[in-house]
Amino acid sequence: MQRKRYTPGRTGSTARTAVVLTLGLGLGIGLTGCSAGTPADDITVDAKAGPAAPVAPPGRYRTLFEPCGAVPQATLKDLLPGAAALADPERDKAYRGVAAVTYDTDRRVGCTWKADTPDLSHRLVLDIERVVSYDTAVSDDDRAQEVYVRKQLAAGIPLPPTAPPTTAPPTATPTPPGTAPATGQAPGKTPSGTAPAGSAPTGKPPADATTGTTPPAGGGSATAPATGATPAGPTSTGLEPRVLDSLGDIAYLDDALSTVGANGHQRAISVVFRTSNVIVTVSYQEQTTGSAEAPDSGELQEKARNLARLLAERLEE
Repeated sequence: MQRKRYTPGRTGSTARTAVVLTLGLGLGIGLTGCSAGTPADDITVDAKAGPAAPVAPPGRYRTLFEPCGAVPQATLKDLLPGAAALADPERDKAYRGVAAVTYDTDRRVGCTWKADTPDLSHRLVLDIERVVSYDTAVSDDDRAQEVYVRKQLAAGIPLPPTAPPTTAPPTATPTPPGTAPATGQAPGKTPSGTAPAGSAPTGKPPADATTGTTPPAGGGSATAPATGATPAGPTSTGLEPRVLDSLGDIAYLDDALSTVGANGHQRAISVVFRTSNVIVTVSYQEQTTGSAEAPDSGELQEKARNLARLLAERLEE
């Protein structure tokens, strides 16, 4: 029996063709399956979601300046007069100040300077806080205002009163022609101004029905006016703890005097102001030893306010 001749590659080509056709069909099915997904127009939107809630704006400041280098040396010489009598190393140390220990210098920084002599000592403390609100509905500025208000109330300084809304005065109702006015004319009085019959003579006013007394001529009261007046309060010096104007967005000043030892005094001045989401506190103290005279309030307040204005300008740079 004659065998069928074997042709090389024929069987392999057929197999490869089948594989190619199978892959092509599978690929076509896969592509069809991918393109047959749900159209974008058929996606269901939740009607209860509503518009996204607005996010409160962030504060103006994201970082803080270095506090110990923020006060010029000329200003420190004025605030720390006792440092001039110190030796050079101690004087340089007093002017450098000591930075406050904080965990995040972008949120809070501070610095302290002091100079002591046998009879007089001065201490200056600077604290700067950047307030951040973690509530998306409350802005950094509003949160900083809450912190500032707590500081002012803790110092015992009331907040400025809110002015009430102004209202227009009531409009008077016109009197119709021929109608007697509601007031200004006694009952029973005739148009000519003469008293009706049976009334008291016009030359003498009638007696008061309730007291039985006759009022004096001229319409004055028989009873002497009250002489008791409200006693005047203490005279204001303008140096009391108060709200300050033209310093940041809002500011106040506190002034406290205390005794130290037998004859010593300490006066502490605090100036606190807020600019956007940053709150700055300037604390300035002067203490005397063995002196009956208290530190001058006006001088210390002026020095503390001048430094606060300088720092407010620094924030505006």
